[in-house]
Amino acid sequence: MAAQAPTEALKELKVSESENATKATNGSAAAGDDHEAEDSDDDGDENPGAANGATGAAKKKRKRKPKKKKKTPTSQTEPPTVMISQLFPNKNYPKGEEVEYKDENRYRTTNEEKRHLDNLQSDFLADYREAAEVHRQVRQYAQKTIKPGQTLTEIAEGIENSVRALTGHAGLTEGDCMVAGMGFPCGLSINHCAAHFTPNAGNKLVLQQEDVMKVDFGVHVNGKIVDSAFTLAFEPKYDNLLAAVKAATNAGVAEAGIDARVGEIGGVIQEVMESYEVEIDGTTYPVKSIRNLTGHTILPYSIHGTKAVPIVKSNDQTKMEEGDVFAIETFGSTGNGYVRDDGEVSHYAKRGDGHHVDLRLSSAKSLLNVITKNFGTLPFCRRYLDRLGQDKYLLGLNSLVQNDIVEAYPPLCDKKGSYTAQFEHTILIRPTVKEVISRGEDY
Repeated sequence: MAAQAPTEALKELKVSESENATKATNGSAAAGDDHEAEDSDDDGDENPGAANGATGAAKKKRKRKPKKKKKTPTSQTEPPTVMISQLFPNKNYPKGEEVEYKDENRYRTTNEEKRHLDNLQSDFLADYREAAEVHRQVRQYAQKTIKPGQTLTEIAEGIENSVRALTGHAGLTEGDCMVAGMGFPCGLSINHCAAHFTPNAGNKLVLQQEDVMKVDFGVHVNGKIVDSAFTLAFEPKYDNLLAAVKAATNAGVAEAGIDARVGEIGGVIQEVMESYEVEIDGTTYPVKSIRNLTGHTILPYSIHGTKAVPIVKSNDQTKMEEGDVFAIETFGSTGNGYVRDDGEVSHYAKRGDGHHVDLRLSSAKSLLNVITKNFGTLPFCRRYLDRLGQDKYLLGLNSLVQNDIVEAYPPLCDKKGSYTAQFEHTILIRPTVKEVISRGEDY
């Protein structure tokens, strides 16, 4: 999820027919009767009464069939439906890409004190790695199946429902969203729109063959948010635009580490990004870094922390520190390289520093209670309120925004006719190594 630079305002069980046809045998067995009682469960049993010519009910012995044990799934389904915790028993989730520190921080890899500090974070790392594996599996399926002709609503809900299935939290009971699930809504920003667009209820937008779509969503487990994004395009003419942004993001990830200064990282990102150009329909465009969008730190249950990572060179001397979690995201554009608020708001988040306000509207008070109990400070969108059964909430929602209790995140767009792209990874600045927690085979 993009941060703006400080200067920018903002199975039913069926009974078989054969079972219905089965009838109980009543009465006495006649002497000399040619029929013998049959027992499909025990072929070796005979009816003693019939054999001796005696009358009486034939006793049947039935062997109890052992109950079949449910098999633990060993692979994911398509679409993804199996919880990640079932695929990886004992929380042995895959690690991200671990990168050793260099230069004066090289000692950290083998230092006993730092290794001990790392071992103390086992729960923290397990939560993050679970969330990262959910993200990888969901997005890799999405990349295979998203095609022009689908509605944006269909795409967004498919991704979000897969995340909920893989975390095991549907988010329909009070507080369930806070345990695990969506870290923030699935953004599907098209063409000149760079970030913060997801369809509201009733939206009929359809993905087109000529579109460039940014897919940006977060997954959290116990508030540990993995923020990662990629761009989809279906025409080869956009290849260089996507290549520029992917290369810039990887350059930023490579530069990140303990004591790295964010302004210098921004300079490296810009240099890589702007070394590319792209030819679209006969016109050549330089790829520009969108200067008023940044990466950012991630805090528990809060997608935007206190530090920013610019994607252009700056004099910001802020250092990355041990224990930080960063989202390194870059945006490239064929337009002005500058975004503005444009369009209907869909993304919201309750402010973590929200002060007490005497709300006059009862609808605002009621909605704030729903937001607090179900999302806390996690970002949400209007569709999430719809899922929870809320209706006619816009007046109350606007009141919460106006009173600075909830922050609105409008779509961020460059000039019309331009094309934008985004790639993003979450990295953990661990005591011993840098872990690119969201890294996958896809990007």
